[in-house]
Amino acid sequence: MSQESTVPGEVVETAEIPEPGAVTIVVPTFNESANVRQLLRQITESVPARLPCEVVFVDDSTDDTPEVIEKAAQDCPFPVTVLHREEPVGGLGGAVVEGLKAATSDWIVVMDGDCQHPPSLVPDLVATGERANAGLVVASRYTKGGSRAGLAGSYRVAVSRGATWLTKALFPRRLHGISDPMSGFFAIRRSAVTAEVLQPLGYKILLELAVRSRPRTVTEVPFVFQDRFAGESKSTAQEGLRFLRHLAGLRAASPVARMIGFGLIGLTGFVPNLLGLWALTALGMHYVPAEILANQLGVAWNFVLIEHLLFRERRRHRRWWDRAGRFALLANADLVLRIPLIALFVHQLHLGVLSATALALVTTFVLRFVATEALVYLPRPAREESARGGRTARRAV
Repeated sequence: MSQESTVPGEVVETAEIPEPGAVTIVVPTFNESANVRQLLRQITESVPARLPCEVVFVDDSTDDTPEVIEKAAQDCPFPVTVLHREEPVGGLGGAVVEGLKAATSDWIVVMDGDCQHPPSLVPDLVATGERANAGLVVASRYTKGGSRAGLAGSYRVAVSRGATWLTKALFPRRLHGISDPMSGFFAIRRSAVTAEVLQPLGYKILLELAVRSRPRTVTEVPFVFQDRFAGESKSTAQEGLRFLRHLAGLRAASPVARMIGFGLIGLTGFVPNLLGLWALTALGMHYVPAEILANQLGVAWNFVLIEHLLFRERRRHRRWWDRAGRFALLANADLVLRIPLIALFVHQLHLGVLSATALALVTTFVLRFVATEALVYLPRPAREESARGGRTARRAV
């Protein structure tokens, strides 16, 4: 509070408008050499001197983007740093996490390097966060005053809208109050995020932040999505598949969700199993060895889906052949265990055959899920995890 005297001898307290804190602008780049000079010029023109600023580029480029940044930074009145990653782990989202770890300011603003996110909004994002005492401020295209005008073509507009609807349907509580979870333009307090809990995959780092470590207070400011300054969009069908895998991984983060997903994937495994059994018996094979071989098709099917949809972030704990062998052993042990269980339920609990079979299926399913999680996908020990990952070269320019 500040104190002002309007009448001699009288002191009046007035509310002081919070000043923006210092800000680190994190810009992930991949072959954006044609854009970064213009971006730095816009930041220089937009961020006032009263807002202490630094820019951290996290670069996965295979072109001369780092060299272009170094030359352009010579004209900047603020510090510019380039973190060049030899291995782009996690894609754009992984680059942002590296930037979050390197940031030194109270506020971190994340924006793209193609000039579609206007730097003129950076002071507003930080000031809005200070006024609302928020931990996260999202620049939204879908709130009043915002626009997605820079999205090229009806196809990209439809994809963006569909992805937004899908994510909000899957995470209604976590994304409450966020109209644009697909936005790549936002400000977050450094104290409100723990980078170590993030497991990004692809472009949608805001979604990752909101689901895994969402700050309590979130607010939004509208923004108009600009046209790309130069070059072409990095959005591809492959990125779309990575996005769907990321959604599945986020949704399967809780044990209950993983168990449900495990069961649904197991049900789909009957399709290759039955097709294989039909093909092998049609070729004249006896049904007993045919059933054994066909079961392996179902096991392989289940393993591939579980690897990519349920336990993606835990795959580094063991080599793939070790995981596959353990998974196959557990899946086939399920068959061996089920028959004695049915006999036990029939003779000891006096259940009918159908009831005993159903109970045995449920029992072995739960046991197989617990064993799969514990024996195949144990979380990586913290000591090994800290030693993992590619090298990152840091240059202050």
